[in-house]
Amino acid sequence: MRAIFIADAHLASPEALNFRLLLRFLGELEGKLDTLYIVGDLFDFWLGFPSQPFTHYDPVLDALDRLVRRGCTLVYYEGNHDFHIGDVFSQRLHTIIHPEPSIETVQGKNLYICHGDQINREDRGYLLLRFLLRTGVVAAAVRHCPAAWGEKIRRVLQKQSQAGYSAKTSRWDYRQILLDFADTVQKKGCDGLVAGHFHLAMHKNAPETAFTILSLGDWMGQFTYGEMIDGELRLMTYRADEP
Repeated sequence: MRAIFIADAHLASPEALNFRLLLRFLGELEGKLDTLYIVGDLFDFWLGFPSQPFTHYDPVLDALDRLVRRGCTLVYYEGNHDFHIGDVFSQRLHTIIHPEPSIETVQGKNLYICHGDQINREDRGYLLLRFLLRTGVVAAAVRHCPAAWGEKIRRVLQKQSQAGYSAKTSRWDYRQILLDFADTVQKKGCDGLVAGHFHLAMHKNAPETAFTILSLGDWMGQFTYGEMIDGELRLMTYRADEP
């Protein structure tokens, strides 16, 4: 059995390298994959408006559709750039959608899977924003307001994200935050933690245990992802020469 975990591609433009390489990677997986776990922020911005205004993402949706048609199960953990992801995923792609972290049994291992944006409990400003954006009011607005509002929301979120990222990385030690959080996950009886969000590529086995920490890095410059075959979690790097 084979599962792939990917996070933080932040896809924006079909002309961008990460966009092109992801399409190639997804094509190579067709018929060779049991489950694809998207662990948040696949897109630089996505809200599930019924009209699907983000047509520049159609090649990615088509690639995911081909995977599903070849027998792959698609599981999506919403991130801080993609949430209320809507009918395209739930109906067309038959996706299992997780708005929140969950403990899943994958190949006999109990994995705590999360995007990771809730791990740093000291980032109170972001946690409040996250709570507000995920209310039922916002979910209803996505379904009933003009899709043009999506661009306005995207600009606000992008500005907030860009302004805060460098300050946050200098203020907090994300690696240590992940390690500390992994301790709490292990005490829940889990066999591993799989997380994105921090753009930190890390694979670590806890001392004297079989517990595995897998931080997925990103698909922006690192092109890292997780792979699980027969119960073994690994951190992988996609290598592809541009034509």
